[in-house]
Amino acid sequence: MSQSNIVISGGRVIDPENKIDALLSVYISNGTIVSIGGKPDGFVAEQEIIAKDAIVCPGFVDLCARFREPGDENKATIASEALAAAASGITTACIPPDTVPLIDSPAMIELIQESGADTGLVRLVPVGAFTKALEGMELAEMGTLKQAGCKVVSNARKPISNLLVFKRALEYAASFHLVVMVQPNDPWLSMNGVMHEGAICTRLGLPGIPETAEIVAVAQIIALARQIGVHVHFSQLSCQQSVKMISLAQYDGVPLSADVAVHQLHLTENAVDGYNAMAYVMPPLRTSQDRDGLRAALQEGVVSAICSDHQPHEAAAKLNVFDATEPGIASLETLLPLTLQLVTDGILTMSQAIACLTMNPATIINTQLGTLTPGSIADVCVFAPKLEWTVNRQNWLSQGCNTPFWNKTMQGKVLHTIHEGRVVYTHAT
Repeated sequence: MSQSNIVISGGRVIDPENKIDALLSVYISNGTIVSIGGKPDGFVAEQEIIAKDAIVCPGFVDLCARFREPGDENKATIASEALAAAASGITTACIPPDTVPLIDSPAMIELIQESGADTGLVRLVPVGAFTKALEGMELAEMGTLKQAGCKVVSNARKPISNLLVFKRALEYAASFHLVVMVQPNDPWLSMNGVMHEGAICTRLGLPGIPETAEIVAVAQIIALARQIGVHVHFSQLSCQQSVKMISLAQYDGVPLSADVAVHQLHLTENAVDGYNAMAYVMPPLRTSQDRDGLRAALQEGVVSAICSDHQPHEAAAKLNVFDATEPGIASLETLLPLTLQLVTDGILTMSQAIACLTMNPATIINTQLGTLTPGSIADVCVFAPKLEWTVNRQNWLSQGCNTPFWNKTMQGKVLHTIHEGRVVYTHAT
């Protein structure tokens, strides 16, 4: 997959970073964007991609995707999920720290980065451990992680032992200008729960997780972030009340950002009815009011990014009784079409939707990605917004087939993905 001079012509170029939305050509040379619109002097294209009726945009930046390697290769591997990512237009993916072994050392950061580079398909961004062994008791060596190139730390979904430890960890992260990615959850309120606490949960006889498990955690973290001034990023929110509190804090100048997993913008607790383990996720799917509140927060920019929260599983992980199965959806390949559905539904403009997958997540993790600015790395996605396809084994690339959208017809398909100036995926027509 060598680099070459590439021109992408005839497409609708959308680059939210530069406020571009027009029919233009994109010129790529030596792994970088060299021009949008006018042909550079002396440029000779070795490859032309005709993008008629397609949209050309920056490659997608996914803030949370588990590739399962190292540690859970029975579920998926970096090789399998990198291919699925390339077919989904994703050129950068953040890997949470709860791998085995954990991402808590320079060696692990290097391993994750090199593993992604070795595929030639996707850039992997390791998220470092926030506390030692993710046990929530002692601070991780964040300075060492920062020196190794880590920009973001997280405790994944592991609880912190107490708020004093949390406060000190936030202060330590702030001293190194690290972004702290938090999945807000009070472990005592959510203990043993497997779905949203409500009427359906009661009827199914399953242990529930109240909204307050997230809301209380969000309130506590906002108070700490307000005092310390650290950039806290709320990851995978599920509750309307959570985004209301974040909106008020952002208005007051607290340095907060937030994302939502794409399935939370479409599915509700109703999807779990009938003990559907494919809809078992953490945080749980909640009410239609919560879903609509998350959508409104996207419109307003309170929530600025959409992630896949990709969690591939082997088939057996979803075949037990509901509360004995494992949570998570394999969702790389449905990220684009489910986001485009928000455009069809009038929730977002096309430019807003693309910003939620490119510029905004790139800004959150302090990278210069997610843009087509001349001179920037040539990560580009070309997709057909109206092309229909069915989620099935014939076109599914992830090793994990755990999705509630199986056999559903989707609209929106990636035609080409360019990573660092190389065409790494082309849709077979």
